[in-house]
Amino acid sequence: MSVREWFSAILESLRGAERDYTTGSLSKAIVLLAVPMVLEMAMESLFTVVDIFWVARLGDQAVATVGVTESMYAIVFGVAMGLSVAATATVARRIGEKDPEAACRAAAQAVLLGVTVAGAIGVSSGLAAPFLLRTMTGSDELAEYGGSFARIMLFCVPSVVMLFLFNAIFRGAGDAVLAMRALWIGNAVNMVLDPLFIFGWGPVPAFGVTGAAIATSTGRTVGALYGLWHLIRGHRAIRLRAHHWTPDWPLMRSLTAIAAPATLQYLVPTASWLGLMRIVATFGATAIAGYTIAIRIIVFTILPAWGLSNAAATLVGQNLGARQPGRAEKSVMLCGLYNMVFLGSLGVVFVLLAAPLIGLFTADSGVAPVAVSCLKIFSYGYGFYAWGMVLVQSFNGAGDTSTPTRINLCCYWLFQLPLAWTLARTAAMGPSGVFTAVPVAEFALAAASYFFFRRGSWKLAKV
Repeated sequence: MSVREWFSAILESLRGAERDYTTGSLSKAIVLLAVPMVLEMAMESLFTVVDIFWVARLGDQAVATVGVTESMYAIVFGVAMGLSVAATATVARRIGEKDPEAACRAAAQAVLLGVTVAGAIGVSSGLAAPFLLRTMTGSDELAEYGGSFARIMLFCVPSVVMLFLFNAIFRGAGDAVLAMRALWIGNAVNMVLDPLFIFGWGPVPAFGVTGAAIATSTGRTVGALYGLWHLIRGHRAIRLRAHHWTPDWPLMRSLTAIAAPATLQYLVPTASWLGLMRIVATFGATAIAGYTIAIRIIVFTILPAWGLSNAAATLVGQNLGARQPGRAEKSVMLCGLYNMVFLGSLGVVFVLLAAPLIGLFTADSGVAPVAVSCLKIFSYGYGFYAWGMVLVQSFNGAGDTSTPTRINLCCYWLFQLPLAWTLARTAAMGPSGVFTAVPVAEFALAAASYFFFRRGSWKLAKV
């Protein structure tokens, strides 16, 4: 594609329209899918960056509260992503088979499944919020200070899961623009309400760190409602009618069979992140605050890269549905190359500009060095992250969720966590030892994923 063709494809991708991704130029298909998906994931990461930008002005305790709660929220994201994988894989396969009615039926059943799971998690974790904070930090003071923030965030789990799930359905259908717009709207609400509820203005009282939870939860709820509206009232491939909502138990079991290992697949690394946070917490609130600030910047770049990975998942699912496994494989390799260029470039920038970037969030002489160290060390592994996430999503898009689950178990639980503890404690590297374990484990994950990808068994997965 020429520069002019790339520019034209980008503009076309932002306009949004129904397209067939099983024919034509693969490079153009990737651009049409990836641009709105990258912007969508950038908007998801913007939630946390905006929160930490304002909360950092309240002090280390507030930052630590947000950081620890977001670590617990990582489990929620794991469940949401697992359910989303089942929705995307199934909807994409049916769209590739040119069966939109079956795609709509699968979408509705995925939503019913998601509502049930998310409701159970939200109620139970919300009630236990202060206890969970105390368990994660070992601090009664922090549990009391941040209990309301954690409670609101955890009670609003259903909004998060539904937002992820609705967007996964749109992506599976190849309608990435609607998913992007849902998060644009949610972020716009959050950006307005964050400073308003945190610091107060006029008749609105200052809620402090709790205000960030109110703003973020409200934004995500508005985004989810926007998605639901388009699923029900839309005029594209997916439009859910009353008969689609009748429980279809065989289909629900099929979705669960994909979602269960996919959920475990995401819970493994997210639980590993919890473990890393717990190791960092042994070095005190300053270490937690530094780690939290760096992670917010890292997530802001990693999540957009998942947009390219999601494009690979959609292309794999639709092309396998159209019985074109060779085209599916080629799309993965192109997405991996583009993702490596994107993340690798950002990694170089972060290594060179870590200090001034961290300076935008904190000037604390104890917190800043920890955050700079974390950002630099993580950035060394950006090329590995790029390939790893694309390969993992290619398995998921095919409906083969068990292979990446096994890879994650080995690379994160059996390798990353023991390595982090050893480097931090036994080798006396402190928090830097925890940070170093991450890019090493990501290299192992990318290498293992590539090995199994080349074997090709994912092409035979049944959805």
